[in-house]
Amino acid sequence: VKFCFKCPCKRVEVKVEVVIPEKDKEKESMSPNGKASPIAHCKTNGSAKHHSDEDKSFQQNLYRNPRDFVEATVCHVKDLENGQMREVDMPGGKVLLIKENGEYRAVSHKCPHYGAPLVKGVLSDGRVRCPWHGACFSTATGDIEDFPGLDSLAKFQVKSVSVILFYFLLLQALQSQKRMKGMAKCASLSSYSPGVTSVLIIGAGPAGLVCAETLRQEGFAERIIMCTLDRHLPYDKPKLSKVCTGPVVSLDTKTKMATFKDGFRLEFRNLLIAPGKTPKQLNLKGANMENIFYLRSPEDANWIAKLASNKNAVIVGASFVGMEVAAYLAEKAHSVSVIGVEDVPFRKALGEKVGRAIMKMFENNRVKFYMLNEVSELRGQQGKVLKTSTMEIFELFFFLTVGAVPATTFLKHSGINVDSKGFIPVTKTMQTNVSGVFAAGDVVTFPLAMRNNKKVNVPHWQMAHMQGRIAALNMLGQVTEIKNVPFFWTAMFGKSIRYAGHGEGFDDVIIQGDLDELKFVAFYTKSDEVIAVASMNYDPIVSKVAEVFRSGRAIKKRDVE
Repeated sequence: VKFCFKCPCKRVEVKVEVVIPEKDKEKESMSPNGKASPIAHCKTNGSAKHHSDEDKSFQQNLYRNPRDFVEATVCHVKDLENGQMREVDMPGGKVLLIKENGEYRAVSHKCPHYGAPLVKGVLSDGRVRCPWHGACFSTATGDIEDFPGLDSLAKFQVKSVSVILFYFLLLQALQSQKRMKGMAKCASLSSYSPGVTSVLIIGAGPAGLVCAETLRQEGFAERIIMCTLDRHLPYDKPKLSKVCTGPVVSLDTKTKMATFKDGFRLEFRNLLIAPGKTPKQLNLKGANMENIFYLRSPEDANWIAKLASNKNAVIVGASFVGMEVAAYLAEKAHSVSVIGVEDVPFRKALGEKVGRAIMKMFENNRVKFYMLNEVSELRGQQGKVLKTSTMEIFELFFFLTVGAVPATTFLKHSGINVDSKGFIPVTKTMQTNVSGVFAAGDVVTFPLAMRNNKKVNVPHWQMAHMQGRIAALNMLGQVTEIKNVPFFWTAMFGKSIRYAGHGEGFDDVIIQGDLDELKFVAFYTKSDEVIAVASMNYDPIVSKVAEVFRSGRAIKKRDVE
């Protein structure tokens, strides 16, 4: 994908009018705040609370002044070639102008997830992919088509004559740069008994949240109950790095009944299982001492940040989560040490060369590494003592990140298939072996289209969003298969690593750029085919490769050597 921005021709006068079809008014105002609650009692003004009060106020007042529009002089129709994008200034904000197949389109210029400039992303087959985290949006509707994120782009109507004309919904839409889809209200609960629901969602992570939202966006007005052990409504869990009184302890898929720890029983028609994973506990002497933390909730993150300040912090495990915490604590703790079982971090995921370059970046930021080591004992003395297979470290604070396991033990005797590692195998439609029972998120293995439908587990934030959506659509009888490409990212010391594809089993890594300068792209190959890509300071290469993977076209090893 190439971008070629020409100098604008002589600007011409453009007059703008607002055109709001009545059906659009009705659609966008289905709920007073743009949401219908996915929570237990389905209050008609409920919200998943991922928008600010200002956003809600904007949604409520969206059509109160239909003449509130903007005028602007933009550009000549010949300024853009097919396949080009350009940010254009308008009174009150900017717009992303797109030309595809001779047609002009205009949408919000920022990704509603974290605000990435979409003009630096990738335009392909009627959609634009965010350069930072891979979210995709239709250029025709602005709708989100691949995740992460919950909101869509605002779409602005374009009419071309000899100049380009913009028909904006409202000035507020231009300023907001995001759009919440309309959602159905929950119907009266008088027809439901307390122990019956149409849809039960176990887990309130990204898969559960998007499942609930998708059901409402598609007009589903029946009862939805979401149960979770979290104390908070659905939130942005990467920033760390409900409804029922207790956990589900058993399921009976024959009678379609869930039993909770407090004895409450709930009958369901459709079920989504998306409980996520639980941290793997260290099985060694002293593992229950004080100052040992596992990162699972906002409370965990707050305690780690507070108690590690000016302490000697030890992180057990050089996973992505562990390394992210190490980077965060480097400026807060007195010292930071990382203990890992491999010789470099991320060897299995990113390869030895990339892992060593990242390790060097950490060492330059005062992080010590004790690699090829395993913790054998934790002892309490005046401070805390950590004993590994080769040494003893006298420290005062520990954060343990030794992996996680699927939270699926409650499925024993449920009739739902679970493999030896605790994962739930699902089909392309996210359905388990039991009709009406779906699963999504970190707990599933599913057929990955880009790897010839190989059954894989992809514990990524983006993938969980999509799996929740696929499950919801299939609950409604809209047969939809999962086909998206895994996209992962992390940030450490102000440097972002982006990753697309599924590199499990790679046998070679082709690197372009400079590892020492931390400006590179790494292509992961198996035999003669590229199966994954990672980059640092090389945007938007990962988004470009992700679009190629999505198209089904193969990238050969010779193409990147």
